[in-house]
Amino acid sequence: MTSRDDGIRFLVVGGGPAGTAAATIAASLGANVTLVEASVLGGAAHLWDCIPSKSMVASSMRLANVRASGHLGFADPGEFEVNMARLTERRQAITDRLVAGLTGMLESQAVDLIAGRARFTGAHTADVVTETGSRSIEFDVALISTGSRPWEPPWAEVDGEQIITTRHAYHLGAVPEHVVVVGSGVTGVEFVHIFSSLGSQVTLLVSRHQVLPHRDPEVAAVLEEDFLERGVRLMKGSRADGARRDDGEVVVTTEDGRSIRASHVLLAVGSVPNSADMGLDEIGIVTDRGHVPVDEYQRTNVPHIYAAGDVTGQLPLSSVASMQGRKIAHHLMGRTVTPLDLGKAAQAIFTEPEIASVGLEEVDAAAEGRKVRLTKVPFAANPRSLIQGQPRGFVKVISDPATHVVLGGTIVGHHASELIGILALAVKAGLRTDVLAETLMVHPSLAESLSDAAD
Repeated sequence: MTSRDDGIRFLVVGGGPAGTAAATIAASLGANVTLVEASVLGGAAHLWDCIPSKSMVASSMRLANVRASGHLGFADPGEFEVNMARLTERRQAITDRLVAGLTGMLESQAVDLIAGRARFTGAHTADVVTETGSRSIEFDVALISTGSRPWEPPWAEVDGEQIITTRHAYHLGAVPEHVVVVGSGVTGVEFVHIFSSLGSQVTLLVSRHQVLPHRDPEVAAVLEEDFLERGVRLMKGSRADGARRDDGEVVVTTEDGRSIRASHVLLAVGSVPNSADMGLDEIGIVTDRGHVPVDEYQRTNVPHIYAAGDVTGQLPLSSVASMQGRKIAHHLMGRTVTPLDLGKAAQAIFTEPEIASVGLEEVDAAAEGRKVRLTKVPFAANPRSLIQGQPRGFVKVISDPATHVVLGGTIVGHHASELIGILALAVKAGLRTDVLAETLMVHPSLAESLSDAAD
């Protein structure tokens, strides 16, 4: 396609899910789009987060399932040698393919792609530093979608080799002998699953009384049961305050005076927004501890500059960032846009069993003192779960007792990340439980448990 010299000049800073979605759609609607990315199109989602971690989850899960296949009628398959180099090659090949697809899509819409770092120099100007020099850009509307990066606590001497963040975990030359995972949130438990499946000894520091501290205790209990069966050591009530190398090993210390020696420590203790050195203060954009606050249309306090994705401090999901980018594109092009309801975003944790939720959860309803109707069906009663040898977990459906409208739900079990889409649609569309209950699902299927719970 040819460039659109007469369209709205739209500068996108950051080529992650939000930036690429906004750029593609705005260009298709007639905007003249420039997208600046300092690293790789797709952003952290393609490089270090969603795609790489889930490719490692897929490989490690397949290995764990084969090792545990005796109950399906197979003889003991014995030990498998894990080739970390091949795992890395596979992960990189997936990323390369996705990046190539994004590049082709953006180029087909005549988006001007610039590899470099952008800094705002005025209300409608920015400078981009590239490998070959700098370039000045004028824009009418801009989007800040620069994402976030793992937080490195001051008490840890991160070296990228033995004391690592998630961004270093994909480049280890061999399966670690013993990994201490600091952080029992979503990222931490996913890496516990990965390393324990690959054969590492794993110790998980849990600073509170359960893994996934803000989630349903029943959900956490199922995951903890799986971890214990894998031989994972759970250290509850332990908050790390030091990580250093010592004589070829890593020593992790805790606030209560304990210490653990291991071959590696993985820090999964949160993230920080990528908003520094962008000139935001100079053009009057308000930030909050580095995050860029936005209104319901993703506008910053400077109305012609939007922000989306992790840099805003909102729900840090790639799906959310992508949808924010889509809505921004329509809004800046003058189309009617309905603000995004983050309370209806489906979420998933890629452990075994998988954990997924959408809308109102049981713990939230209890905290709010809200009256709801909750029905639960265990996968142990589902024929397909028994056939697959994956009976662990359950389906919970939460509805309004007066209207019977589906308000939310939680799924713990095999393929929960796929099944949650049915509940997400029900929550988004305001469907009643009888609609789900009367939907004719395939038999035998895991989805039958959703209609059973709704019945």
